[in-house]
Amino acid sequence: MSVENYDIVILGGGIGGYTAAIRASQLGKKVALVEKEKLGGTCLHKGCIPSKSLLRSAEVYSTIKQSEQYGIVTESATLDLSLVQKRKNDIVDKLYTGLQSLMKKNEIHIFEGSGRIIGPSIFSPKSGAIAVELPDGESVTLVGEYTMIATGSTPRTIQGLDIDGETVMTSDEALEMDTLPKSIIIVGGGVIGIEWASMLSDFGVHVTIIESSDRLLIHEDKDISREITRLLKKRGIKVLTNTSIDFSETIVEKGKQVTLFMTKGEKRTEVQAERMLLSIGRVGNVNHLGLENTDVKIDHSFITVNEHFQTTESHIYAIGDCIGGVQLAHAAGHEGIAAVHHMLGEEVHVVDEPFIPRCTYSHPEVASVGYSEEQAKEQGRKVKVGKFPFQAIGKALVQGNADGFVKVIADKETNDLIGVHMIGAHVTDLISEAALAHVLDAIPWEIGNVSHPHPTLSEALGEAMLAVDDSAIGM
Repeated sequence: MSVENYDIVILGGGIGGYTAAIRASQLGKKVALVEKEKLGGTCLHKGCIPSKSLLRSAEVYSTIKQSEQYGIVTESATLDLSLVQKRKNDIVDKLYTGLQSLMKKNEIHIFEGSGRIIGPSIFSPKSGAIAVELPDGESVTLVGEYTMIATGSTPRTIQGLDIDGETVMTSDEALEMDTLPKSIIIVGGGVIGIEWASMLSDFGVHVTIIESSDRLLIHEDKDISREITRLLKKRGIKVLTNTSIDFSETIVEKGKQVTLFMTKGEKRTEVQAERMLLSIGRVGNVNHLGLENTDVKIDHSFITVNEHFQTTESHIYAIGDCIGGVQLAHAAGHEGIAAVHHMLGEEVHVVDEPFIPRCTYSHPEVASVGYSEEQAKEQGRKVKVGKFPFQAIGKALVQGNADGFVKVIADKETNDLIGVHMIGAHVTDLISEAALAHVLDAIPWEIGNVSHPHPTLSEALGEAMLAVDDSAIGM
């Protein structure tokens, strides 16, 4: 077994891990990155990029079917799922190739294999040692002054429920579907569940969403939850909230259908569909990492860290999905950079978790930053609210999708911006202005008086900011 020394050894090559590696290299450090599957992690291969590619194809297909409203009369549109999948795979491959080049450019040493912490052992009482099992059966020990765990997460499953990838799936398996079912049950009304419901509905699948909470997108503002529910139902998607499932009675006829037994209030019913997609959250990838050889603490499958992403062992850091929290790709990248800066004694900029933008890429999209109206009131704050509909925005009407609104929440006494919540077309591209407003400590009046170009969707944000003080021009 060979031994190699590094300044930083990173376990996990997803967006958090490779972003941290690049920043550490830029700061002159020798970095090793260990990845047991493919560089790019969940985001590139099983999450953000492939799912958004499918969502875009679904959006185009839906638009073509409604092209007559734009004055374009076409023959009936035909969906070729194999070409949809090819486009998705081509995009992933292109980004994967680019990422590999980026790592070479930054002289980051990539180890393809499974890494396991073996503790400081004989190498150094203040350093970490990682044993890496390579694909050829050989092994290497990496000794780093610092270790960073960035191993991500995997879909949560139900004990006793077989994920066969054909009739019962998680998002991982659904991404590789080669045929579309006529009907599907999506268990879970969070971000992933809503995105898949929107996509599959646009592809012509009959969708039923089952959510145990009292509303969809439980972490979003209640006004947003109500609007997304209304618009999904308008498209023919069946939404069942406050509904529990007895998975022990689930009947799976592989390749044919799934039968679920549900309870809502005192009423017990059953629902059937050709397939079922389980979307009930994610769990941290913390097993088989050798954490038992450390004092690192785990809470409900997630690694415990402090505000600087240090674990209970000061030389071991953890970032991204494996520490829980918002579990967003851009959050992982931000955390990776912050952790590297802290390791090296650099100035650290950490964004408070509520002010990391949150996005749902459904149709319509949802985007938010900061606190909801309910959360602000729970904090004892007096609030004032501005709201502006996309129906009053020329660009939204031109695009043919004017559903939704922008909602701004501010502190009534200090004028501080508390939260911004959006639902509508392309709002995931608009939310960054609201996030910047928080970083710059801007108040709604200042953002509202920025000259937002006309006609653009961004005008809705400017008007909602002005609406906080009842001074919106467009209403």
